[in-house]
This record gives sequence, structure tokens and C-alpha cells, in this order.
Amino acid sequence: MTTTSPPPALVATRPRDGRILWQFVLTGIIWGSSFLFMKVALEGISPAQVAWSRLVLGGLTLGLFVLLRRERLPRRLAVWGHLTVLAVSFCVVPFLLFSWAQQHVTSGLASIFNATTPIMTAVMAWAVFRVERLSAGQIAGILVGITGVMVIIAPWRGLDGAQSLIAELAILGATACYGFSLAYMRRFASNTGMSALVFSFLNIGIAAVVMLLLTPFIALSPVRLDLGIVVSLVLLGCFGTGVAYIWNQNVVRAWGPTRASTVTYITPVVGVVLGVVLLGERLGWNEPAGALLVFLGILLAQGRLRRRRDAGGAAAAIAPDSAASTAKGRGGTPPG
Repeated sequence: MTTTSPPPALVATRPRDGRILWQFVLTGIIWGSSFLFMKVALEGISPAQVAWSRLVLGGLTLGLFVLLRRERLPRRLAVWGHLTVLAVSFCVVPFLLFSWAQQHVTSGLASIFNATTPIMTAVMAWAVFRVERLSAGQIAGILVGITGVMVIIAPWRGLDGAQSLIAELAILGATACYGFSLAYMRRFASNTGMSALVFSFLNIGIAAVVMLLLTPFIALSPVRLDLGIVVSLVLLGCFGTGVAYIWNQNVVRAWGPTRASTVTYITPVVGVVLGVVLLGERLGWNEPAGALLVFLGILLAQGRLRRRRDAGGAAAAIAPDSAASTAKGRGGTPPG
């Protein structure tokens, strides 16, 4: 996700590009809508129950596809160990954090903070796993992104925004988990030999099993269900945590991890628009301003601006990204 490959070109290079493009767009729309679904679901169930529901429904959906296609599961214990780590760090912990935080922040703001994932991934890949070296431009991008986050948080609010500040930090903790997981995938799970479907199923499925084991502790509080809440949970689980994961994996393998990560630019736009139109949420001036700084930081951290200035370098850099996209078992962009 943090490799330095260019964004997808606007011209088709393979017959499948049209289908992949639609999967890319639909993934962005569904994942952008997930913040709305969480907000609606929280009106009747607890944050832990939201995370529990989306993972169990997502695991069942992906498991059904695995059965229909008669896919084979990996046999190596090491692969299962790495996938268990990813299930916890990529799904269980961040989903719980996002669900809890959205009690105190708007769905639009949550979607904006989710866009910090590429910057978190760059930091983790460099500082924790040592799988990437950062240039001066990339370090500058990380610093710009951090500045954008500070603008969004708006520390000048003082103690009046203490509760929302804690929630915002929780979301940043969730995106840090995503960054850790994506760097971990690159280091330990980039060549597992699994299909996109099996990789997605085991990632979500193992996380669902973890949540089922935790059911007595997190999911037995009273619930109040209505049609809107049920529909939101089904869409969040079956589509946002199920089908969209398969589409994202297909995009990653067709375009490469960095080019596929541009879905990060779609999800906050969808999340903000839905929050304003359907929930009547309001944005302060600092939130879109900070978001623009975050996006600029992402462009710098991924080396995109440099490549646009150097067309020849960009053309030459397409090959490594295409090669990376063929790696089996490579993870994609998280949904939030």
C-alpha cells in the first residue's frame, strides 16, 4: 500500500480493466457508506455488538462464496498464525474502536480520519517492520499529514471537546492498526498462494470466530432493533465486510497495492456527503481543510507528485507495481 507506484492511468490496458474499475468504485461507495451504517446501528445496539455483527455477517457471506467455489484453505500452520494476527489487528481491534468512537463523532468525521491509513502504513512499514525506506519527500508527506490531523482535531477547542478528542484518538488508533496490519501483510503474508477470496474469508472469518468467543463479554447487552438498524447491519456486514473485501482484493491484484489504495480518496467523500444529506451532520471549516492536508500528505508519502512531474519515471515505475499485484495473498485497503 505504501510502495511508490503511480496511480492508475485513465486508459485501459487490459480487457478486465472495465470490470476492475467498477469493483474499485463500488468498493469506495460501500466502504464510504459504512460510517453511515455504523451510526444508524448504534441507535439500537452497543458498539461491541456493531463490530460483532459486521464480522459474523461478513464471515458467513465470504464463507458461502468459498463453499460455492469449492476453494481450498491453506494447510501451513505458519499461514494460519499470520492470518490470526491480521484478524485481530486488521479487524477486531479497529472495528471495535471505530464503533465506539462513532458514539461521539460524526460519521463524516470518522470517514475523514480513516483516510490517514496510507500515512499510518508508511510509518509502520518504515519504523516497525523495516520493509521500506522513506525519502525526504515521503517524510515531508508524513509531516504534512500529521499537520492535517492536528487541524482536524482542532486542539484550540480546549476541554469543551474532550470527549470527541478521545474518540478521534481512538479512530487514529484504529487507522494505526490498519497501518500495522498492511505492513505486516507485506512482511509476512505477501506470498501465501491463496486466492483473493480465501484470503478475505480467512481474514474476516478468523476475526468472526474471535468475536464469537468473546460473545459472553461483549455482545449480550439488550438491543433495540428496527428496520433501519437491521438493514444497516446487513449492508455493513454482508457487503461492507463481505463482498467489498473480495472486490478490493481483485483490484489490488489487478492494479497493485498502491494504486488500489486510491479508494481512500473516495470513501471520505461518500462518508461526508451521506452524513450531511441523510443525518444532517455539520462540518466545521477545519475538517475539510485538514482533510486536504491529509490527502496532500498521502500524495507526498506515496511519491505521486514526483511521478506526475516526471512522466518518464512514472511510466517506468508501472512495472514494479504490476509485479507486486501478482503477489498472492496481498492485503488491500481497510473499510473503516
